[in-house]
Amino acid sequence: MNKKEDFLSLFNVQKPIIGVIHLKGETEEEIQERAKKEIQIYIDNGIDGILMENYYGNYYQLEEAIRYIKSLNLSIPIGVNVLNLDALGYHLANKYDLQFLQIDSVVGHVKPRDESSLQEFLDLNRIKSKAKLIGGVRFKYQPVLSEKTVEEDLKIATSRCDAIAVTENATGQETSMKKIELFRKELPDFPLIVAAGVTESNVKEQLAICDGAIVGSYFKDTRKDTGDICAKYVAEFMNKVKKER
Repeated sequence: MNKKEDFLSLFNVQKPIIGVIHLKGETEEEIQERAKKEIQIYIDNGIDGILMENYYGNYYQLEEAIRYIKSLNLSIPIGVNVLNLDALGYHLANKYDLQFLQIDSVVGHVKPRDESSLQEFLDLNRIKSKAKLIGGVRFKYQPVLSEKTVEEDLKIATSRCDAIAVTENATGQETSMKKIELFRKELPDFPLIVAAGVTESNVKEQLAICDGAIVGSYFKDTRKDTGDICAKYVAEFMNKVKKER
């Protein structure tokens, strides 16, 4: 099994859509109740995977929400992204036997002298984990400290993760076809996931090139990260994806 088949075998479909849980809320109870409601919306409307993320919540709230989603024994893969502290992403993935995790950048965001340390960190953790890693390259909000070209960094990234995520510069911002096509050219046989700005208008074009998508803001009632996940929007989006598949 090659790298592309290995990662994509986690999912029951081709071109999987991974929905994000952001842990929005003002109180502990509200955060968990909203997470439960949003998880159920995803399940009811045929999402292909769920990514649990401390976008608004803290680490302990994230872990509690993961305990809940694991108790459901879902047939779709569950992943985690612990923002700003990658080691804890691996910790939670291993502790709760999650199928994948996301790290927003796996190359180029550290000083060149620290690339070898980053390589060692990822090598050590990947050896100890069954979870597949989605790694960002030139990812939104990440500094670019690399002295290498994006093409060179993409090649390095293939040794550090199981799928590469591509975004533009901000949450909800459409990822340009130019950038997607550049990544695909350099990664003809490596899993490529578009991880920001996917909409009903561009999903056909983007999934024609990419192997899957991570969607969060577009599923919200405001179409922005500040909103709440809307069942109608998830259903409409997933129906379109299923037709295009």
